[in-house]
Amino acid sequence: MEIILKEDVVNLGYKNDIVTVKSGYGRNYLIPTGKAIIASPGAKKMLAEELKQRAHKLEKIKQDAEALAAKLEGISLTIATKVSSTGTIFGSVSNIQIAEELGKLGHEVDRKIIVVKDAVKEVGRYKAVVKLHKEVSVEIPFEVVGEEA
Repeated sequence: MEIILKEDVVNLGYKNDIVTVKSGYGRNYLIPTGKAIIASPGAKKMLAEELKQRAHKLEKIKQDAEALAAKLEGISLTIATKVSSTGTIFGSVSNIQIAEELGKLGHEVDRKIIVVKDAVKEVGRYKAVVKLHKEVSVEIPFEVVGEEA
């Protein structure tokens, strides 16, 4: 029996895949739980049209991400924070401070897509990655300096 998956199913396939399964598995589990529908000719046509429309939307989203990545390329940030006499930061610098600094430069970036690999707890140079799309990311270098009193 051929079915169209409506969500990812482990060891079977991903959403919108057309797969062949045994009749009992399809009729007794996948279809009643809403994980799949029968792959009738009409359903296949609807799936093809939906994928075509989604591909256009996804391409637009990717182009927007690439445009923003081009703007962010080459930016270097300096973040001033309170520092002890040994060069240790009170607290740490996180993606929130990086998003705020990018906002001051006129680039509104959601803090949730900014990744700082290690905890920034000392003065120095670091790198953050802005993941704009699953295929588009930008590395932004930033320097943490002591705040002038």
